[in-house]
Amino acid sequence: QVQLVESGGGLVQPGGSLRLSCLASGSMFSIYTITWYRQAPGKQRQLVAAITSGGTTNYADSVKGRFTISRDNAKNTVYLQMNSLKLEDTAVYYCDVMGFRGQGTQVTVSS
Repeated sequence: QVQLVESGGGLVQPGGSLRLSCLASGSMFSIYTITWYRQAPGKQRQLVAAITSGGTTNYADSVKGRFTISRDNAKNTVYLQMNSLKLEDTAVYYCDVMGFRGQGTQVTVSS
């Protein structure tokens, strides 16, 4: 079992930035593919970005060029740098490892 704790969410104006963190338990962190998802009220969960153990990244079209996923294996942490935030980025953001996920962190983009 993997325990995940997300942090870094908050309220930001359109055009602003946030950096989310996902801290994972365990000694096998470096081999995991980590995925960030988001879910807005009344909408389906959406894959936002993913990063493999080798550092290969994948992004949803809606966030390409604005979001960057990275990992620090020494800290068992994956980051999601979110720039040029839009109203439609408002959601609860979760990280996922092999189906395990944390409690999520709320991101609200509002003027």
